[in-house]
Amino acid sequence: MTELIARRQFVPAYIWLDCAFLILFAAMLLWQKKYMTVLVGAFFGLVYMVVDYGIFHLLTHSRSITDGYSLFWVLLWMSMSYGFTNFTWIWLWLSKDRHLFEWSLLILCWWFCCPQLASMLGARQTPIVIQRTTGAYHGSMALILFVGYLIVIFYNLWQKNAARRINIPWILAIGILVQFGWEAGLLIGGIRSAGFETFADKLRPLIVNSLLETNLGMPYVYLLFVLYSSRFTEQLKKRDNALSFAERIEENNRETVKPDKTV
Repeated sequence: MTELIARRQFVPAYIWLDCAFLILFAAMLLWQKKYMTVLVGAFFGLVYMVVDYGIFHLLTHSRSITDGYSLFWVLLWMSMSYGFTNFTWIWLWLSKDRHLFEWSLLILCWWFCCPQLASMLGARQTPIVIQRTTGAYHGSMALILFVGYLIVIFYNLWQKNAARRINIPWILAIGILVQFGWEAGLLIGGIRSAGFETFADKLRPLIVNSLLETNLGMPYVYLLFVLYSSRFTEQLKKRDNALSFAERIEENNRETVKPDKTV
């Protein structure tokens, strides 16, 4: 398999616009008392930074950036941006939040609109080009993905009660679609596709990254979600009715994303 290059090109205005959105998005989540969701997003933003700067840059030397720009600060923004947005969205999906449609529309709309706004406001700015090669670590990422879903499959084969089995299509769809929405926004906005000559080169990061990069963490994030939500609420309080691991899976399987009709 030939080397896959993940490249982004954007003007500095893109960063400042996105930072403003992150503040707005976090404020809206706090307004709706999504305290654990915000903490999960912040934690995984830091995890993204450790992986992106610590592993992709310092360890594998797969990162590069246009001369004159700080790789550390650009990666810190990128990590917090997509780490926070991706994992707050994943947590909202897993918890089957009653406003999931509204949150999803907000995120996807921003991913589409931000590049257009940045192009208008930063037309005279020098573009930042940042890229990474993937040959040094995609094999390791594939191993993490395989082991995670292997654990889930073993659990479902062991669990005799069908109501307490993990809904694999659900977590698989979340893992793929969250990354797909991000990659599609970058591609359509000209962020990801800049510098590639052929349509295939532009499309490969969309397909490979959607199947692999966020999806590799879904089994582990789901297990974390079940363990936490079996004992505590979204507002960081102890549940009145603590559940076992299997009981929480059964409860989550019964939950729907339909908005409640209580007033």
